[in-house]
Amino acid sequence: MPDTVSKFAYQALQQGKTIMGLAHKELGGRLMRLVDPQGAPQTVPVPAQMTLALKTSMDRLLETDWQEAESGLYPPSLLFDAPWLDWAARYPLVWLDTPRQWNRRTQRKVRDLPRDVRPEDYPSYYLQNFHHQTDGYLSDHSAALYDLQVEILFNGSADAMRRRLIAPLKRGLRAFAQRSPGQLRLLDVATGTGRTLRQLRGGLGEIQLVGLDLSASYLREANRCLSQLPGELPQLVQGNAEALPFADGTFQAVSCVFLFHELPAEARQNVLRECFRVMEPGGVLVLADSIQLADSPEFSAVLENFRRAFHEPYYRDYISDDIQARLAQAGFGGISAQSHFMTRVWSATKPLV
Repeated sequence: MPDTVSKFAYQALQQGKTIMGLAHKELGGRLMRLVDPQGAPQTVPVPAQMTLALKTSMDRLLETDWQEAESGLYPPSLLFDAPWLDWAARYPLVWLDTPRQWNRRTQRKVRDLPRDVRPEDYPSYYLQNFHHQTDGYLSDHSAALYDLQVEILFNGSADAMRRRLIAPLKRGLRAFAQRSPGQLRLLDVATGTGRTLRQLRGGLGEIQLVGLDLSASYLREANRCLSQLPGELPQLVQGNAEALPFADGTFQAVSCVFLFHELPAEARQNVLRECFRVMEPGGVLVLADSIQLADSPEFSAVLENFRRAFHEPYYRDYISDDIQARLAQAGFGGISAQSHFMTRVWSATKPLV
């Protein structure tokens, strides 16, 4: 397609996803206030000026996404890579699951997990219903709905935010330009359903990809998602990011998306220390998570409402945490950061000496 037609198609697609996300959340909120007014979260008002600023920030994200694809940083096909028929089939399940989430919020049930879960297999902070979602991260049902729920939460911009990793990863991997792509390895920590790995496969070519997650259910969903791609299937490993099951210096790049806001402070530092350990000197870490109060004070009400509407026990601490200082404490250098809509992206390198 000509560039103008492709851009129009991309803008129309994103606008449609935004409308769907906003409509779903508005309808869900009204139904909850009608059915269970006591259970509705007590959010703070979002001024009209902040709403406009959010739209402007999202528009900048999508323009950056389009420009990077047009420049050849990654294939334009990635902009349209979404399992629409699959998500359409799962969308009714989101509504069917919603009353269970409402009930869990009203009763403050935050550890309502499958009975067959062995608590000794997981850190205690993991055994919760983050976002009030059914089964936490510990069932195939949860994994099947997760990507669609995240798309709704971010008004269809989740993949565009995930793709903010590609540019800093490519810059960092230039340190190994003398090697062929097949000799380079990237570890995606807390890979979840594999959506980030899917974007990285499209943007980074034929480097070796490894995904690690604590949930066997989410790894099964990731295998289903990634097995549809041509080329070598990424390796998927079950494990705890605080104790990575890999030898020292075995990866040239590490990525991590939307994990740190769900970790207590000590665990965040442990994960960074492990990422540093498994990276080869000269390697690059790219970390993406929620924006914070220091870099986005204009969105403070939105950050507060996210904490109030969803069960996110470590979010208040996270949005005030100094991630740059934590990176430095772990040994990283060359630290930089940028914000893109609701996501903050940090890039750091492991010194050669």
